[in-house]
Amino acid sequence: MARIPYPDLGAADAGLIERIVAGRGRLLNLYSMLLHSPPVCEGWLSFLTAIRQKSALEARVRELVIMRIAVVNAADYEFEQHRPIAVSVGVTLSEIDALRTDDLEAFSEGDRAVLRYCDAMTKNVRVPDEIFSAVRRHFSDRELVELTATVGAYNLVSRFLEALRIDHDDERVA
Repeated sequence: MARIPYPDLGAADAGLIERIVAGRGRLLNLYSMLLHSPPVCEGWLSFLTAIRQKSALEARVRELVIMRIAVVNAADYEFEQHRPIAVSVGVTLSEIDALRTDDLEAFSEGDRAVLRYCDAMTKNVRVPDEIFSAVRRHFSDRELVELTATVGAYNLVSRFLEALRIDHDDERVA
């Protein structure tokens, strides 16, 4: 159960709710909770839409790091929300299992570099030069910026979800 109640949607900004539903397919509990602060919700929607839908970063890479962040941060909501997305963009079920068991050898050299970069950012914030150099070989400057922003953004997502204990969308009782 969430630590604070979800807001009264009848009093929420209807236009903002419409944009969330248009972009996400429905009003997820995450966005419902964000509606307590319309300015934060608006910025969140814009930022995460840019990360997920306007980035040049390959969708498979994006979903690998999102799934890895969910594992490292024990953010089950994030993990379950992104599992079908990850599969739809080419992440295999065996790769998803490998993310959970820290079996980086199950991945290509490029994927291992990405996952080590993700782990360094998530666990330690600072990225050692050798990890950055390894990931640098696989991405353009734009892709590196977008990869780094994706890791940062989804660490924010998992921390928000877990701190407020936001209910899985199929578990919330109205």
